[in-house]
Amino acid sequence: MTKILLAGVDEAGRGPLAGPVSAAAVILDPQNVPPGLADSKVITAAVREELYAAIMTSALAVSVAFSSPELIERLNIRGATLDAMRRAVRGLSIRPTSVEIDGKDVPHGLGIPARAIVDGDALVPAISAASIIAKVTRDRLMTKLAAEFPLYGFERHMGYGTAEHTRAIDTHGPCRHHRRSFGRLKAHFAGSGEILIRS
Repeated sequence: MTKILLAGVDEAGRGPLAGPVSAAAVILDPQNVPPGLADSKVITAAVREELYAAIMTSALAVSVAFSSPELIERLNIRGATLDAMRRAVRGLSIRPTSVEIDGKDVPHGLGIPARAIVDGDALVPAISAASIIAKVTRDRLMTKLAAEFPLYGFERHMGYGTAEHTRAIDTHGPCRHHRRSFGRLKAHFAGSGEILIRS
């Protein structure tokens, strides 16, 4: 009898003005599911970190993939997100027998039975786990980028379009981690070319 191995998949960072979009795929151990799994957006950063550690310790397999701002511009955010999801599934050390994905879209080319579930991050533990892994991994990356590009406060807003972030863009111009086609960034990248802030 074939063992059922469900991979949950979710993303983080579709909406920010800067940074990559991340996608995670997680195969939980049915005998060792961490308690308290939930959509990463409804729990605190401290709880996310605790659950991240629990998932990484107990899950049968975890994989994360990123799509860069350049890829987002080339494929658009939907295409780049689906591409990251596909790579996250392919990166799992164990091949799942099925895949469940938060949202309305299923990436092409998985080669595995898959379905999309609206609000899956609140309904399916494996998707909740993927949501947490994707969010924590991306937040950690944005904190690292903040050390390289301290003018923008990435460690506080994670690239989202907060008042602080948009003021920094207006004052200093965008850096190479900003998404050219998002919001007010279009004006900065139009015409004379991009501004690269390196400090």
